[in-house]
Amino acid sequence: MKPITPFVHGLNDAAAQAWLAALRQAAPGLDIRFATEIAPAERDRVEVAIVANADPADLAAFPRLKWVQSLWAGVERILRDMPDDAVQIVRLVDPQLGETMAEAVLAWTLFLHRAMPVYGAQQARRVWQQHDLPTAAERRIGVLGLGHLGQKSAERLVRNGFDVLGWSRTARDVPGVTTFSGAEGLSRLAAQADIVVVLLPSTPLTRGLLDARFLAAMKPGASLINFARGDIVVRDDLLAALESRHVDHAVLDVFTTEPLPADDPLWDHRQITVLPHISAPTNRRTASAVVADNIEAYFATGRMPATVSRETGY
Repeated sequence: MKPITPFVHGLNDAAAQAWLAALRQAAPGLDIRFATEIAPAERDRVEVAIVANADPADLAAFPRLKWVQSLWAGVERILRDMPDDAVQIVRLVDPQLGETMAEAVLAWTLFLHRAMPVYGAQQARRVWQQHDLPTAAERRIGVLGLGHLGQKSAERLVRNGFDVLGWSRTARDVPGVTTFSGAEGLSRLAAQADIVVVLLPSTPLTRGLLDARFLAAMKPGASLINFARGDIVVRDDLLAALESRHVDHAVLDVFTTEPLPADDPLWDHRQITVLPHISAPTNRRTASAVVADNIEAYFATGRMPATVSRETGY
């Protein structure tokens, strides 16, 4: 008998159906169904659920649930919505996601490195003016967060010839990257980087981390790319730093409210590039394969994959 594995979600119908098909194809040994299709008499057999924007009330229907597999790399929402630590949480760690994020980091770093905002503004004014271009080796890129996504992104930047700095809460070594850690290390990176790329998880320790103090410590004229979570950067402090021109430009892919409301002034800010949370979309095929491997291995061996620490948030 195949293990019953509910798919508990808050997605639209088209997205949910697409995910269900991909999951079933990747895991033919599992009985994956929408949670609403599992009869009350079957619910005691459920030990693992696959979740995507799940309502905790839907998960409460499974009294023997031991752990949930998230379809997303970020888990701050599910940590907030599922305070019961009897149920463990496994975040998605998909190698393809790291490659996708590294590609986005390189693309938007090049966008700033090659002064695309400047030339875009010149086009709007019909100005023909060339500007000096430093080499990649003369441009320092600071990567905040050296987990899976941060390391992949830093490595891609190094391969492209940039001088790369990296910061994490605790010390880490990344080949080709000058690394910093702790509060003092964060300030040292801020003072040296021409472009700061934010790839930190949203945790109690990182929310509001990039505030007026951090922004003031940044190298004058530096730029910021936030591909992490909107609550890591203090919005009003960033706007003040942009208005004073201490920070030159910000590429923002994440916001505290998503979608970004149509009347939000960020859309029209001359020093901000707004993206609709597209830096690293989850690939259904590769993510489903990772999920299938995790759950099938659990039923074969009884061992859970690495779970999220509720203390640290990752």
